[in-house]
Amino acid sequence: MSTATDVWELTARVRDRLAGLHPGVSVGELKILPGGHSGLTYSVAVGEATYVIKAVPPGQRPVGRNDVLRQARVLGALAGSAVPVPDVAAVDETQPAWFAMDFASGEAVEPVLDEPELPAATARARMLEIAAVLRRLHATDVRTPGLDAPEPLDAAGELERWSRTMHAVPAELRPGGEELIERLADDVPGDLPPVLLHGDFRLGNVLCVGERAVAVVDWEIWSVSDPRIDLGWFLLFADHHNFPQVGRPVPGLPTEAELLDAYGDGGPPLPAMDWFRALGRMKMAAIMGHNLRRHREGKHHDPDQERLPPTIAAMIRTARDILA
Repeated sequence: MSTATDVWELTARVRDRLAGLHPGVSVGELKILPGGHSGLTYSVAVGEATYVIKAVPPGQRPVGRNDVLRQARVLGALAGSAVPVPDVAAVDETQPAWFAMDFASGEAVEPVLDEPELPAATARARMLEIAAVLRRLHATDVRTPGLDAPEPLDAAGELERWSRTMHAVPAELRPGGEELIERLADDVPGDLPPVLLHGDFRLGNVLCVGERAVAVVDWEIWSVSDPRIDLGWFLLFADHHNFPQVGRPVPGLPTEAELLDAYGDGGPPLPAMDWFRALGRMKMAAIMGHNLRRHREGKHHDPDQERLPPTIAAMIRTARDILA
C-alpha cells in the first residue's frame, strides 16, 4: 500500500532531478494526468518546458504495466528513428522507479469510439498516416540496444495466451467463444520474422496534430513478435460495426484493405491475415469480457461495462465469419 509519505518522497525525487536539468528554473507541482492506465502518470511544468512522468506506484512491484523502466527503454531505442516518440529526459531506477519524457502536443482520438468527434477527412487521413508509421515501426532493427524483449511468442503461443483470458470469462458472456478458439487452433499459420510490436497500436495511442502523427505513446505492452499481431488489432478500429452500442459511424474511414495497402506500400500482401484479423477480434472479446466480469463481481465498479455484451458477441461472430 502506498502512503501520502511515499508519494511525497517520490514527488520530491522527481522535482529535484528536473531542477538539476534546468538550473535556476522553478519546477511546478506534479499534476495527475488523466487517461493513463499504467503506473502513475503526471505532468509537470519546468519553466517553459513540460514533462510527462511515469512512475511505479509506491509499494507496488515494477512488473507488467508498472514496469516503467521497460517503457523508457523502448522510447530510448526509438529516439531519432522514423517512428515519432517523445524524448526521454530523465530515468531514475531507484525504487519506486520513474522516468520523465517530453510532453508531446496533439490529440489521440479513436474515431469510432472516442470524444470529441473528428472531421471525417481528418480521421481518414490519420488512419492512413499511422498505417505507414506502423510499417516503419516494424522495420526497426530488433537488435537495437534496449529492445531486450523476452523470447517472442509465436502465433500458437499468442493464441494460447489469449485463450486463457477468454476461458476466464463466464461462458454466457462469450457466446460462440469456444468454437472460435477451436477454429483458430485448427489452422495456426506459420510465423513471419519477429519485429518490434507496440501491442496496442491504434489512433487512440498516437498523438496527432492535424493529419500528422507526432508521437506514438502508451508502450506498456511492447514486445518482439509477428507483425501481423499488431496489424490484426489495428484493423479492428476501421469499422464502427465491430463495436455495436459502443462505436459510432465515421463516414469515409479507410477499409481494412486500404489500411493493409498503406501498410504494405506496394509490397506483396502478408499471408494468413484473416487468421490474425480473427485473432484480434478474439482478443478484444476476451478483454471486454474480462472487464465486464470484474464489474459484475464488484471488483471494479463501472456501469458503462454493461454496454459491452453486443460488442463481445459481434467480435466473436465476425471472427468466426472471417475464418469461414
